[in-house]
Amino acid sequence: MRYLFAPFKPAALVLALVLAGCAVGPIYQRPDIDTPIAFRQGQGEWVRAAPADTLQRGPWWDLFNDPELAGLAARVEVSNQNVAAAVAAYAQARALVAEQRSSLFPVVGLDGSGNRSGGGGATPTRRSYQFDIGASWEPDVWGRLRRGVEGARAAEQASLADLESARLSAQGELAIDYFNLRELDAQRALQAETIAGYERTLKIARNRYDAGIVARTDVLQAETQYANARSDQLGLERQRAALEHAIAVLVGRAPAGFELPPRPVWQGTVPEIPFDVPSTLLQRRPDIASAERRVAQANEQIGIAQSAYFPSLRLSGSAGAGAAGIGDLFSASALVWSLGASLAQTLFNAGATRARVEGARAGLDEASARYRQTVLSAFKDVEDQLVASRILQQQLVLRQQAAQAANQVEQQVLNRYQAGQVSFTEVINAQVTAQNARRALAQAQSDRQVAAVALIQALGGGWRGL
Repeated sequence: MRYLFAPFKPAALVLALVLAGCAVGPIYQRPDIDTPIAFRQGQGEWVRAAPADTLQRGPWWDLFNDPELAGLAARVEVSNQNVAAAVAAYAQARALVAEQRSSLFPVVGLDGSGNRSGGGGATPTRRSYQFDIGASWEPDVWGRLRRGVEGARAAEQASLADLESARLSAQGELAIDYFNLRELDAQRALQAETIAGYERTLKIARNRYDAGIVARTDVLQAETQYANARSDQLGLERQRAALEHAIAVLVGRAPAGFELPPRPVWQGTVPEIPFDVPSTLLQRRPDIASAERRVAQANEQIGIAQSAYFPSLRLSGSAGAGAAGIGDLFSASALVWSLGASLAQTLFNAGATRARVEGARAGLDEASARYRQTVLSAFKDVEDQLVASRILQQQLVLRQQAAQAANQVEQQVLNRYQAGQVSFTEVINAQVTAQNARRALAQAQSDRQVAAVALIQALGGGWRGL
């Protein structure tokens, strides 16, 4: 085997090992974020965003004290296909890290061959056997390989954060769909009571019409109201079925084989938000962690691109034997060896290297901007849900007062109608107002739970664990 470049000397190896510590490219620094001093819609001071998405969140859905929801959320962990896809993507990212890390070590190969040749006539048959073991290694002189490993590791960590984001998103969507479904159960129960009330009103109108007290118009109005109420009930059933199907898909089941029994009487628990919500919880948002890791990955690409300005060194060596017989392979005269080194440097490529470096720097700027935007959006999400939670709690009190007053008006107007003191139109108006007030109250209760889930998602998975 001939030398690839020049006779290899031990000094070359020493020089390569010394240069291996000379990594080119910028040292990574997390982008600065301009943040306000304190929450506008809550208590607690801002802190600089530093991803801490590996902190223990715990089962945040336990805050709602609903065993059925807890069981469904646990099934998302193992059955949701979006989460399964994110798990597979994370496994791929880990494999890429292992692949990149292998480039730091020599490649060793083994080769063996045997040949037999001959010809016609008196040409003797010839046999030859060869055995070689060789190795090649590219010293990481300028840190290109190490930066590749670090970039792959950052991508792995970003993929893990994406997995957490997919899991949190699926669990949050499940909780929202579940609470909306239970709100529809309450609406259906209220609608059933409304239908029963309209049926009684229709009976009263018919009795008064049969007695010649009122015109047939009252009966027709009561029939119209009764039929519309039954139609609205069918609409609520359709909406509930759609939500039930959505929950089935989230837990990895076909809708045909999944069912959630109705719960007409349901008082959901709304977790109390701590008075002082620390902004450090925001650091657990997996989308922030993913965006920050993408910045680190982009930073490594600059060093990889800049390493092309410098020569690359490759060391190689081999040892082997060749003989006409297998028994002679291991004799001293059959053994051969070689050591070599190659050095390669691009002299001219019309600015391609510079363009790659500039492109890598632009990629870092893009990733940094996306990271900052992700953090600012996270701040906005928390503020939005804090104010929503506060206002919805105040609205609930007013909805309760309105529903109570509307129910009393409905009963009083109906009594006055039976006494012949008011027209049937006033009965209809009172009943519609009472129905809307009751439905608004049920909706307000559900909205508070949905807002709590949204706040938990905005904080990266609840406020436990710190």
